Amino acid sequence: MAPELIGKQIQLLKELVPRISRVAVLWNPANPSNVPQLREAEVAARALKVRLQFVQAREPNDFESAFAAITKEGAEAVLVVVEGMFADHRTRIARLVQRSRLPSVYGLREHAETGGLMFYGASPAELNRRVAHFVDKIIKGAKPGDLPCP
Repeated sequence: MAPELIGKQIQLLKELVPRISRVAVLWNPANPSNVPQLREAEVAARALKVRLQFVQAREPNDFESAFAAITKEGAEAVLVVVEGMFADHRTRIARLVQRSRLPSVYGLREHAETGGLMFYGASPAELNRRVAHFVDKIIKGAKPGDLPCP
């Protein structure tokens, strides 16, 4: 969901805590859609002079060890990539982030609503409304190529 937004998430962390120099990025290597987010994060981090610590969590049982690594390696903030498993376990992740006492940013609103510090991202509900609008037009005979790009 819009990997280019991750750069803004890092920028927001840097604006919130200007002294941060190391951001932990929680991601799932089993999900190929995480890779574009990581690439964008690297670009933004270079521009903002922030080092990234990529921390993997393939399954919920990995959360404890992931946050132990985040703490041990001296991260000063946490960025949680948009990931279905992370959304499903957002309350648990929020507790771990709070326990680490680190500022955090997420790509989904639901994370902030369950205790995360802040989110910056696309709204899945709004995206679904836009898709429904275009599907409706196509069903009624519009050619997809003739529809304006959202």
